Amino acid sequence: MTDPATPSAHPLSSAVRPDIPGSPGLLHRDVAANGARFHIAELGDGPLVLLLHGFPQFWWTWRHQLTSLADAGFRAVAMDLRGVGGSDRTPRGYDPANLALDITGVIRSLGEPDAALVGHDLGGYLAWTAAAMRPKLVRRLAVSSMPHPRRWRSAMLSDARQSAAMSHIWGFQRPWIPERQLTADDGALVAALIQEWSGPQPPDEKALEIYRRAMCVPSTAHCSVEPYRWMVRSLARPDGIQFNRRMKRPVRVPTLHLHGSLDPVVRTRSAAGSGQYVEAPYRWRLFDGLGHFPHEEDPVTFSTELINWLKDPEPDR
Repeated sequence: MTDPATPSAHPLSSAVRPDIPGSPGLLHRDVAANGARFHIAELGDGPLVLLLHGFPQFWWTWRHQLTSLADAGFRAVAMDLRGVGGSDRTPRGYDPANLALDITGVIRSLGEPDAALVGHDLGGYLAWTAAAMRPKLVRRLAVSSMPHPRRWRSAMLSDARQSAAMSHIWGFQRPWIPERQLTADDGALVAALIQEWSGPQPPDEKALEIYRRAMCVPSTAHCSVEPYRWMVRSLARPDGIQFNRRMKRPVRVPTLHLHGSLDPVVRTRSAAGSGQYVEAPYRWRLFDGLGHFPHEEDPVTFSTELINWLKDPEPDR
């Protein structure tokens, strides 16, 4: 018999909708957008701030920011990306252009004219993409731990150290093996990656167990790596070259770029070159002593920086 404390023993509902202590008003619901159904967690009223998670996580990574943003007078919404958490696991649609349309479609489905996008890791890559593709729907842009897509491509192809730092992405190109590795031993690799990529204060064991459990939901591991397969396999394909050209379109909304100085996945020099693609006020903030997950490693500092910037009527360059 399976131990009920192990990640694989939990039903889907508890795996993808864990509680946030002290947030009794948190609302879970599904919204339709871009031909699929997306799970969102929502708290607060005010201007919409849409939070986009990265790998290997899901909406719950923004638990601290949901409460902080709601307390600061914002409508904070964290969505599960396509194929992850409580959102639909479709057989196709994991290229960044389509994933960005998921995001802008959710904004429309929420009945809002626009949103401030806050993205981490893959969510940051997609936030950059959405801001370039659908600028009218993006009021402001905040990205953590991810360079602009063109900067990402350049760094992966020309910087041996950056390519090595993202060796997991090269490993994702193998068929089936990554999925088996991510779900083996009740998602042990998920916990190991988060610990390895964090700074001195990684998420605690309870948080790691929640991430492990969510990755073990059937088909999640496959859907989680599909965007990275596209990002690499399309480098020399017409669709990838066309996407890279589309990303020449400058970002014309105020942008906050956040990064941990100890991030072992995205080198500081790779991320810092992204300002050249922004034709609007651009603010760079380097968090000393934090790794790849600054919003979880030091949520108070991260949230304070984000909220102050969101409330600043004239964000400086």
